[in-house]
Amino acid sequence: MKEKKRHLGDTKHFCPVSLKENFILYPGLQEHAAKYQEKIYYFSTSEYRDKFLKKPEEYVAHNEPLKAPPLRVCLLGPHGAGKTTCARQIAEKLGIFHIQFEEYLQELILPKTKKKIGPYFDEELEEDDNKMLNLSEELEDISQPVTNPETEKSKQAVELTDVEAAIKANLMANEALPPEVLDKIVVGWWKSEPFRSRGFILDGFPRSSDEAQYLSSRGLCPDVAVCIQVEERDVLARLCPPRLHKWKERHQKKMEKKKKLKELKAKIRV
Repeated sequence: MKEKKRHLGDTKHFCPVSLKENFILYPGLQEHAAKYQEKIYYFSTSEYRDKFLKKPEEYVAHNEPLKAPPLRVCLLGPHGAGKTTCARQIAEKLGIFHIQFEEYLQELILPKTKKKIGPYFDEELEEDDNKMLNLSEELEDISQPVTNPETEKSKQAVELTDVEAAIKANLMANEALPPEVLDKIVVGWWKSEPFRSRGFILDGFPRSSDEAQYLSSRGLCPDVAVCIQVEERDVLARLCPPRLHKWKERHQKKMEKKKKLKELKAKIRV
C-alpha cells in the first residue's frame, strides 16, 4: 500500500538516465532511489543515481512528457516452431524491423565463406568438388605439378578475422559467442540508428541463459519477450518433408559427382 501511494517521477519505475542517454526503458531498483521535487525516481545503478543528482533538470520532463522508446521484442522458441513467419507478420503490422539472428550471422561472414554454413546446409559435396578440381588439373597437364596462383589467392582471401572465426564456430558447432563479439553485433540494435528510433523484433535471440545474462549485463532490455511453445509432432510435420526432399536432391547430386569422378579417372588412365 505504501508503494502505491508514493509519488513516482516522470519515468515511473524506469531509470530516467538510461532513458535519456541510451533510449532504453531499464527497470530501476529501490535501493538506488532518489527524491527530486517531491517525486521519487528509481535508477538502474548507483552511478546513474549520482549522475541524476548532479543535474536532475536534464532527465525530467518540463513542457511536455518524456518520449518513450520504440518497441523492442525478443521472439524465442525451438527450431521449426515458426518464429520467423510470426516475426515477419508482427514486424509488418507494427512497422518495426525484423532481425533474424542466425541469418544475420550468416550475412556477416558470407563475403568470406561464399555460402551459408552450418548443420542445416549442404557441405557434404565439397570434398568431391575438390577431387574433381584436382583431377581436372591433372588431366590438363599430368607432367606438371598442380600450382594455381588463383587458388592460392583465394585461400588467402578466405582467412577470417577473430570475430568472423567466432561466428563460424557458433554456426558450425554452436560454440558460445564471446561478449566482445556480441558487443559488435547486438548493442547497435538498441543504441544505433535506424533501429534506435524505429524498434525491432529480434528473432531467435537470446538462445541461451548466457546470452540472456549478456543482455542484462549490458542494460539491453527488451520490452517484450515472447516464447513460442509447439508440440514435437507439429515440428516434425513441418520440418521432415522439406528435409527429405533436400536429402533426395543431395543424394542425386552425389551420384552425379561420383559418375563424373569415375569418368575423369578413366580419362587419366587412358
